[in-house]
Amino acid sequence: MVSSLCRPLLLSVSHVYPALPKHHSLSPFCPPFFVRFSDLPLPRPPKLVAASMDAPPEGYRRNVGICLINSSNKIFSASRLDIPGAWQMPQGGVDPGEDPRIAAIRELREETGVTSAEILAEVPYWLTYDFPPEVREKLNKQWGSDWKGQAQKWFLFRFTGKEEEINLSGDGSEKPEFAEWSWMTPQQVIELAVDFKKPVYEDVLKFFSSHLQPDSAAQV
Repeated sequence: MVSSLCRPLLLSVSHVYPALPKHHSLSPFCPPFFVRFSDLPLPRPPKLVAASMDAPPEGYRRNVGICLINSSNKIFSASRLDIPGAWQMPQGGVDPGEDPRIAAIRELREETGVTSAEILAEVPYWLTYDFPPEVREKLNKQWGSDWKGQAQKWFLFRFTGKEEEINLSGDGSEKPEFAEWSWMTPQQVIELAVDFKKPVYEDVLKFFSSHLQPDSAAQV
């Protein structure tokens, strides 16, 4: 979770900021808001988070989940093109050697087109779910793998742009996954999720609950 003493780290890639002078010293937990991710290596996470970066349970695909909230603390959820009626928060696989935080930024951009966002918090451990048999068969055939399910690191983002930025065609680098989207309450997100993801969604939204209260938006 980002320290309350730190200014939230802006993740927008729509702006170009000056490179940092060589003599400038960085706090390991409070990188300056004007630095691009490409300018500097990621800050070393606190001890609790560092421990969570160990390998996920064996047999599970590494994945990231993104809880994107707006200024009213409503959650972005979208309906899947391949499963009518199934809604979910953005998520996606972590590439070999990729830091989960960088993967979350990338997946958010690829699936929603969003680049104007800031990370508010993260779940400091892996959460797993198993694929139902028919889903496991379909996905493993598609991926050429034999995963039992997915192990996810979850990140809470606040959307700082305008809604016109949201584009379900993403950044054009990947095939679109969603048909429509909406801002939802935590209860709506859980109710509309497929059954095998509901337990993880319940844990994630419970962990982020302090950020999801309707009356807490003005306090952030």
